[in-house]
Amino acid sequence: MIRTIIIDDESLARDLIKAYLQKFDDIEVIQECGDGFQGLKAIQEHKPDLIFLDVQMPKITGFEMLELLEEPPVIIFSTAFDQYAIKAFELNATDYLLKPYAEDRFNEAVTKAKAKIGSSSVIKEELTELQETRSESDESLDRIVVKTGNKIQILPLEAIAHFEAQDDYVAIHSDQGKFLKLMRMKHLENKLPHGEFVRVHRSHIVNVKQIEKLELYEKDSYLLSLKTGGQLPVSRSGHSKLKEVLKY
Repeated sequence: MIRTIIIDDESLARDLIKAYLQKFDDIEVIQECGDGFQGLKAIQEHKPDLIFLDVQMPKITGFEMLELLEEPPVIIFSTAFDQYAIKAFELNATDYLLKPYAEDRFNEAVTKAKAKIGSSSVIKEELTELQETRSESDESLDRIVVKTGNKIQILPLEAIAHFEAQDDYVAIHSDQGKFLKLMRMKHLENKLPHGEFVRVHRSHIVNVKQIEKLELYEKDSYLLSLKTGGQLPVSRSGHSKLKEVLKY
């Protein structure tokens, strides 16, 4: 069964896609979303094989959404704007449906997507297995790679002041600016070099070289000041970790 998510801010557009998909017995619509943030969360939770994606949506566009995904599924764009077609194919879209589209054109796009999913399934399984093995054996990170627009940004760890949890993302605060990356704080904490970065709070990991001072805020609560000028809360367990690393 091909697990499918529909992401479009127009309910009528979503309904049309669902209606056209009814004749495909091997395709299951597991969720529909009305904006890009909902779509990101749904993709992360359900790991679909196929998504139908609008371009112009509230909050973030379909293109911006894809740039935050490490491994996008097979994509069929559906939009009323033909000027986005070139960029869609640059992002490895399987097809690009220009609204309004006929059912036979829709069927053509789905046939392409099914062929792509079928040919990549074995490779995808092998790749997943390889990545899991590598994740377990990798040494600690020495840099973070992020994508912003058409740019790939490489951030050396020494340039990063702290990491901040934001839902399913991590905000990276560096001397090159602030960046978002789809990553769990626990995974990040385990990959960072021990003694150089400390998780001082459930939402914050700090570069110890960027610490300017630590002050008692109230009973059992501390406030950490950064050399960059920011301040971070420090939990009781975070304070214990700092004492161990900084030896005070």
